This record gives sequence, structure tokens and C-alpha cells, in this order.
Amino acid sequence: MPSLLQVENLSRSYGEKILFQDISFVINQYQKVALIAKNGTGKSTLLNILAGLEPMDGGSVNFFNDVSIGYLKQDPELNEFNSVFDEVYGSSNEIHRTIRDYEKAIYGNDRLQIQKAIERMDALDGWEYETRVKQILSMLRIPGLDQPVSELSGGQRKRISLAKTLITEPDFLILDEPTNHLDVEMIEWLEDYLGKTRITLLMITHDRYFLDRVCDEIIELDNASLYRYKGNYSYFLEKQAERKENQSKEIEKAKNLLRTEQEWMRRMPKARTTKSKARIESYYELKEISEGGVREERMKMDVGTGRMGKKILEMRQVSFNWGEMPILKDFFYTFKRNEKIGLVGNNGTGKTTFLEIITGLLRPTAGRIEKGETITFGYYRQDGIAFNEDTRVIDVVRNIAEVVTLANGDTISAAAFLNYFLFPYPVHYQLVSKLSGGEKRRLYLVTVLMRNPNFLILDEPTNDLDIFTLAILEEYLASFSGCVIIVTHDRYFLDEIVDHLFVFEGNTVVRDFPGNYTQFNEFRKLKEKHVNRLVQEANRKKATPGKIPSSPAKLSFKEKKELEHLEAEITKLDDEKNEIESFLSSGTLSPDELTLKSQRYSDLQKEISEKTDRWLELSEKS
Repeated sequence: MPSLLQVENLSRSYGEKILFQDISFVINQYQKVALIAKNGTGKSTLLNILAGLEPMDGGSVNFFNDVSIGYLKQDPELNEFNSVFDEVYGSSNEIHRTIRDYEKAIYGNDRLQIQKAIERMDALDGWEYETRVKQILSMLRIPGLDQPVSELSGGQRKRISLAKTLITEPDFLILDEPTNHLDVEMIEWLEDYLGKTRITLLMITHDRYFLDRVCDEIIELDNASLYRYKGNYSYFLEKQAERKENQSKEIEKAKNLLRTEQEWMRRMPKARTTKSKARIESYYELKEISEGGVREERMKMDVGTGRMGKKILEMRQVSFNWGEMPILKDFFYTFKRNEKIGLVGNNGTGKTTFLEIITGLLRPTAGRIEKGETITFGYYRQDGIAFNEDTRVIDVVRNIAEVVTLANGDTISAAAFLNYFLFPYPVHYQLVSKLSGGEKRRLYLVTVLMRNPNFLILDEPTNDLDIFTLAILEEYLASFSGCVIIVTHDRYFLDEIVDHLFVFEGNTVVRDFPGNYTQFNEFRKLKEKHVNRLVQEANRKKATPGKIPSSPAKLSFKEKKELEHLEAEITKLDDEKNEIESFLSSGTLSPDELTLKSQRYSDLQKEISEKTDRWLELSEKS
């Protein structure tokens, strides 16, 4: 495959901090590469340089074959004065302009312009492309196209920017944390889309399943140098461990030899021969190697928690409404010691509201919550970062506590706790303002954990955290003896941590699933197969009228009628779902119609799921 990108001897520093130095790599056509590194080590800076948005200190970046580039920044910049329509269809490409004119004419119901746009679409053969655009907008649930950008949330802005980037179908796609602010359904769609599309890709992601299923190579930025791994995430972990072990041995060997050379340097006379000068140069090379890295020997930390009494937290028939909109209804649950629960569901189904009800930030509309006297919450919120930018990192944590208590009663210093969460000692005396966005999130996490809560609530802790921090957080939570509730769209993280799930299905429905995310996903797919078999059976019955199916022997008369009614109703709903799928892929819907159909499609999925659950329950009694 031809090379599309060649980077040679690239360097970038901020003041005295070297982000990367003399790094070189090549990316060939159709390669899909993941870039990983600790927060604050220059990942986003590297992507900005490749996209021409930041200067380099030295080296070169060359794209070949007139390659077109699409770049999704971690924090997208949109025009506040634009509508969503203007942002999504703002490309200068001819076919994009034609689709924009067609959509604008449809949106304004301008018959003359509609006819002109149709003729232009026919001439450019743009209908298939327009269908793909509609699919992207629908799957990312882009809000109303006439809505001003200034009114959008951070998550909506990220999705609009992602849609813009994908719609242009560039030759070379650069994505910085594309899964942030996407729910699991969107992530799985994007995973499938990128995996099947013949495109060249370089991306930063903390989602390890996403990385594994999309990318065929990993490049790691570590200690200002770049390392390449041709394999998946598991392969990377294995080879990275080997690399660090070899580096550690090399450093130790250099240190031993350096002690001998230092003695020679002290005894070396001032008159130096050519041979002695070569040895002096060798001495400085050894010194550089010996100081080139520190072996990462991380302690195993058994964390302490505040004492927990018998009573932890009970939710009794709890309901909550936002105005006239019901979010939670008659929810009942008693939390247990050592319980780790994941909250999953589409955006807007009430997960964050549920957390704020538990912590008392919102009062239930009905029902009651009984909290044990010994319970201390640690709440990591999506919008919880509020640091004084002029404060030193070490002072941020020392203002909370000088030491952290472990499970065995021992203590470690606040500085050691920072170091455990990948803040090396030189960083402790930097100002918060010097930290990257990911480092600030990691520092916020540290401030929540070091208070020794016994009931930990984490709302999207995986957003903007690097893979290495997530691995440490997983290790920390594995030894945490209190209760944990986690909201995250990171499927790998859920699989590693949780015992069971609260599945938020919308319309106040919350189901308790006894397993991790992968098990839930397998169950969901199995249930969909049941639905398909049910539909096929119902269609066969419709094709052979007069044949009355035998009723389940163990069902009551009322249940028999309910089962028959469910079969007919699910078939009807599934027919409507198939019809809407056809509309969504037809490319003939106006923006408002597309929004309404997409919402109805989502409602149908939930309704079919609920009725299928009941059908399965009744069927088991037959």
C-alpha cells in the first residue's frame, strides 16, 4: 500500500518540558492506527501538528497523493452564530453543496428550488451519498437542524463535529477521543462504520474494545519517544511489558558501568588523547542512558474506606419527574456491602438524575431514601472540576488531607497517593494551569478518592482519562470494599469492575441485569433473535388462516388472551419498525420528518423490548 503520511524527526517542547523528540513514523493507505500515551505527554499536540494547527520545533510532516484530511478535535470549535444545519452542511465540496441546497429547499418547502436541486443531484449521482449522510445524522442523533449552536450541550457539539468529519469522507481520518459523549449504541455503530469503511485512520481513544475492533496497529508515545506495535491491545500490553523490562535492565547495566567510568573521570589527567576523548563521550552517553528512564515499580494499594454499618442505602418506591416528564417510577432497591453496579442506557434516560437522587442533590417526587449513618459518598461528577488554576498540584490534595489511610490502617502521604495515580514528583510543584485537560480530570479523581468514601459514585470517569489511568483506577476499585456505582460508556471498564447492571430503558423503566456489559449485550442479541423468530412464526400464521394455535396448558384464560394479543401487537410494531427503517434509508425525508421518524424508531425499539420480555415470561409457562 502507498504511504499517505510520513513524519520524520518531529520534535515539540513547551518550555523545559519535552513532549516528543526526533520521532518518525509512516502510515500507509488503509492502515488504522491508535495513538496511546499518558495524559499530558503530547497526544493531542501531535495530532494538532499533523493537522497543521500547531507549529513544530523541528522535523517534517508530509501527506502524499493529494490526500484529503478530516480532523475531529477533542474539544471541537463550532461557530456560535451558525445553526446545526449550517455546521453539518458547511463543506465547500461540490456534492456537499448540492446536498445542502437540496436539504435547504426541502426544509423551506421551496418547490422551484427542490426541482433544481433534484436535477443537480441526478446529474452528480448524489442520492446514495445523501442516504449515507442521513444515516450518519440519524445514528448520532443530531438535534434539530434549525437549532442554534450556542444552545447546544458539549456532548451535542462533539456529535455534530463527528458527523461533519465523517460526512466529508476524507482519505485520511484523524480522531481525538471520538467515543467521548457517545452512548454505547452510538459507539457500537461507529465501531462498525470505521471497521468496515476503507479509510486510513489515526486516532486517540481510551476505549479498549473500540481500539481492538477498529485498529490493526498501536503507536505509543512514552518518555518523548515513539514505539510501534503491530497487533491488538492485548499484544501491546505484552510487548510493552517486555520493552520496559529490557529498558530497565539496560538502565541498571548503564548505572553499574557509570560508577566505574565516574572514578576514571575523576582520575583522568587534563591532557586528553583522542582515545580518552572517545571514552569521555562514551561516559556522557552512559550518563544519558542511566538517567533516561525510571523503572515503574508501582505499589499494590489496598485502599481504606470509612466504617460501614449494617444499613447502607435503601430506595423505597422512589419516583422522580422533571416537570411533567416522568424519569423514575416506584424504584425499590437495598444496596449491599462490596456491591459494584454499572448504569447503562441511552443518553437522556435518567442515569445522572438517578445519581443525584441517591446523593441528595435532587429530592424524589415520591417515595423515600434511607441512608445509613456511617455512609460517606465520594461523587465524581461530569462537571465537577473546580480548581484554583494558580494552586500547586500538591497543595490541591494537601488541602484535603496530608495522608491517606489504607485498609490495614497504614498511611501513605498525599504525595505518594498522587504518584500512584501517575503524577510524578516533579509535577507536584507545578501549577494546575500547566496541566492538560486529562491531567486535571485525573487530579479531580484523586481528590474524590483520597477522602476515603465508603460509597463511591463515578459519573463518566472514563471520559478524557488515558488507558494507563483507567488500568490504575480498575486496580483501585478491585480492592475497594465499599459500594460503587458507575456510569460509563466504556464497555471494557464495565466488564472489569461491575457485578451487575441497572439498565435504563427510558420511559421510567429500569431493569436489574445480573452480569457485566458483555453478558448483557449477548442477552440482548439473544432476545432480538427470539423476536425475529416470533415475527416469522406470526407471519406464517397469517399466511395460513383458520389454523388456531394450541394454547399453553399452564396459562390462565386471561394469560392466554394476553399472549395472543402480544403476538399480534409485536408483529404490528415490528412491521412499523421495518417501515420506518425503509424511510430512514430512503433519503426522501425532510429534516423534521427525519427527527420524528428517528424518535419513533427509538420508542418502537423500547416498546418491542418490553412486550417481548412479557411474551417470553408467558411462553415459559406453556
